[in-house]
Amino acid sequence: MIAAGFGFRAAATTASLRDALDLARARTGAGPTLVALATAADKAGAAPLCALAQALGLPIHAVDTARLTAQHTPTRSHASQAAHGTGSVAEAAALAAAGPEARIVAPRVISGDGMATCALAEGKDP
Repeated sequence: MIAAGFGFRAAATTASLRDALDLARARTGAGPTLVALATAADKAGAAPLCALAQALGLPIHAVDTARLTAQHTPTRSHASQAAHGTGSVAEAAALAAAGPEARIVAPRVISGDGMATCALAEGKDP
């Protein structure tokens, strides 16, 4: 089970998110099958993310602050740590959505326009 986690700025577009996702999937080679998108709860209803989820036919997991900050992320962004309490919102959201014992399979990548980040995590199938 693969979850795609996202961090993004308010000005991000659906194209920003798609670009970040495509870059993350390219890191895994074959491009694993996604089962969900995930982000911080306060951004889960953002129009660009909702549009991407609809286009992909995937649910969005809204990850609350406690679950975000409980994740250990390989990326240690000082800005993300200060603003969100985690080294990477994208990685933390992906790990939380992928479930217990999840691992990062594609660390955070940044979209070409710098507006979005995406990371992929793999969890055990239920």
